[in-house]
Amino acid sequence: MGMIDIKKPENVSTALVTATGILGGYLSARETGIRPIGGAVLAAAGIWAGRSWLAKTNPATTAALATTYVAGFGLSHPLAKKIGAWPSVLTVTALTAGASYLLSDAK
Repeated sequence: MGMIDIKKPENVSTALVTATGILGGYLSARETGIRPIGGAVLAAAGIWAGRSWLAKTNPATTAALATTYVAGFGLSHPLAKKIGAWPSVLTVTALTAGASYLLSDAK
């Protein structure tokens, strides 16, 4: 059995990773009824994206994107009370993935 071939950080699409983290975290928590599982999915994707942000950009941009990712998760909860759960999750996913693409992936 060979070693696992993991993509280099520079080759990871962080927009897709952050979208997967937010959507996957929400769905995991919703479908299992166990919120920490959703948090684990969110955290794993955030760490994976952060690894790539740091390799592709600089510490300041990495911090800004990490803040955007965590803030998106946090803001989705009060936003859901105003516009509904799915619209809220899709909105913060689009904003976070868009920021990841513009500030990291497109470079």
